[in-house]
Amino acid sequence: MSTQTQTQTQPLRLHHHAWITDDQEANRRFYEDVIGLPLVATWTEREVLSGAERVYSHALYGLADGSALAFFQFADPKDQEEFKTGINFTPLRHIAFKIDAEAQEVIRERVTAAGHTEAKAHVIDHGFCVSLYVTDPNGLILEFVVDHPDVEKIDAERRATAHADLARWLAGDHTSNNHWR
Repeated sequence: MSTQTQTQTQPLRLHHHAWITDDQEANRRFYEDVIGLPLVATWTEREVLSGAERVYSHALYGLADGSALAFFQFADPKDQEEFKTGINFTPLRHIAFKIDAEAQEVIRERVTAAGHTEAKAHVIDHGFCVSLYVTDPNGLILEFVVDHPDVEKIDAERRATAHADLARWLAGDHTSNNHWR
């Protein structure tokens, strides 16, 4: 595929990421009051999903680029259970957001003030970035990433070797290529 064709078919940005919540108000307090994402829309709907009429709310919290995090809650507890997002806890299943260092610190302070423990909020220096990990009321892990000052150089290096790095890994060479740690 040519670079021009690939660019024309790539998504422009994330529109939204959807999840299920058991408590829209606790979720709103966390996302709006603690994290600082504004509630930008709440849709209350009745429609046929999976062969049955369902009643639900769909609340969206906005990001600076116009994308959003969306959370559904069903009126009927049976529907809620049927559509509940399953979580097999792993720190590798998360949503990551680019942020600057000042905003990361503000979020860290708000999360701490809201009573989140180290298990629910912690910082890891990955070398190429520094990440604040926070677990929301639904068990969803959020990562707030501050890029390394040399992010353009690092990105260019990884892009130039991405295919070779993957081939090396698949061939059994599992040595680290993260020399920023």
